[in-house]
Amino acid sequence: MNIFGIGLPEMAVIAAIGLLVFGPKRLPELGKTLGRTLKGFQSASQDFEKEFRSAIAESSNDAAVAQAQAPAALEASALEASAGSASGGDAAADAGSGSAPGV
Repeated sequence: MNIFGIGLPEMAVIAAIGLLVFGPKRLPELGKTLGRTLKGFQSASQDFEKEFRSAIAESSNDAAVAQAQAPAALEASALEASAGSASGGDAAADAGSGSAPGV
């Protein structure tokens, strides 16, 4: 059994010192408090990990959607450009001519 790099003999020594320092009446209270604190840290760590994983999944989904939309946008602009050249004018120039009033 190896927790945080501490083996069973080291844990026994720590428990014996704790028993001598705090006494047999306060030691169970301190154990409960320590257990609750560790459980709180563990749940906070799990919540953080869950939130982190969902943020990564969301960003990868956004990137996939952007990649899927990029070829469609390029194809649409290519179609507009070919339609503009087929009609004899520039599509950007035709769209820009009516945007400024008084010109």
